[in-house]
Amino acid sequence: MRARILGTGSFVPQGVVTNLDLEKKVETSDEWIRARTGIIERRVSDEKTATSDLAYEASKRAIESAKLSKKDIELIIVATCTPDVLFPSVACVIQDKLGATNAAGFDVSAACSGFNFAMSVASKYIETGTYKNILVVGADTLTKYVDWKDRNICILFGDGAGAVVLQATNEDCGILGSYLKVKGEGGKFLVMPQKGFICMDGKEVFKFAVRALEESVLEVLRLTNLSMSNIGLLIPHQANIRIIDHVIKKFNLPKDKVYVNLQKYGNTSAASIPIALDEAVADKKVHKGGIVVLAGFGAGLTYGANVIRWG
Repeated sequence: MRARILGTGSFVPQGVVTNLDLEKKVETSDEWIRARTGIIERRVSDEKTATSDLAYEASKRAIESAKLSKKDIELIIVATCTPDVLFPSVACVIQDKLGATNAAGFDVSAACSGFNFAMSVASKYIETGTYKNILVVGADTLTKYVDWKDRNICILFGDGAGAVVLQATNEDCGILGSYLKVKGEGGKFLVMPQKGFICMDGKEVFKFAVRALEESVLEVLRLTNLSMSNIGLLIPHQANIRIIDHVIKKFNLPKDKVYVNLQKYGNTSAASIPIALDEAVADKKVHKGGIVVLAGFGAGLTYGANVIRWG
């Protein structure tokens, strides 16, 4: 028994902050931001919009894409580090909003790596026969924790949500394997205090991210007895184009096998990979039988990857 992706969905808020907008707020420039990060604009939610609002919209779209009823969903796992409140969980909030009355639910906190962690957890529930239909969501509103006067931080983050519906299958497709790791000793390099704004040692995080993304891809391929040549599409965490370019060069991957959309959204944390996956499906970059690798890294420090044979 494996967990295959039956449907995908994503949602971003309407508010847009461009690099040109940031030029008016802090000492920076569009050229500098593009060169350092690859980001051109990012989506920003207003004060009335909570993480659960974005998660709900993405979830509706994923369930519709899967052609299932909301009552078919048996478990909801939400990856987020920006819940509306400490409790109830975002999973509980959207279970109620969706009317998914047959579903249990909980949140997973692994920052930008959260979606990969949640996918791995969900796949195990399906592989053991505990559940047949699981909604997995990655959603964050990190811009609410950004100091818009800090030019090193405010250029990076955006808000959004992405979701998938996983379903049990006996076919030769679905999640083939996962690789999850943490390096807690590096947690001090990227911190969001209970009160205040995101604090980051950019140089240390960059060094970690390059190594972590490389290791995640190599190890998850090794665990599933696959090679780099098997990859049909790599969807990395959308944090910084220089990190992605490093991995493309290191692995000698054609650029058309690596999906990038960070120029439109910035770093949307746990939403980054599922938003990119949803767009890749819409752009017909994912093909039946093709190998898709989802790989990311984040605060914690956390990192990991999933390998999927598309079904």
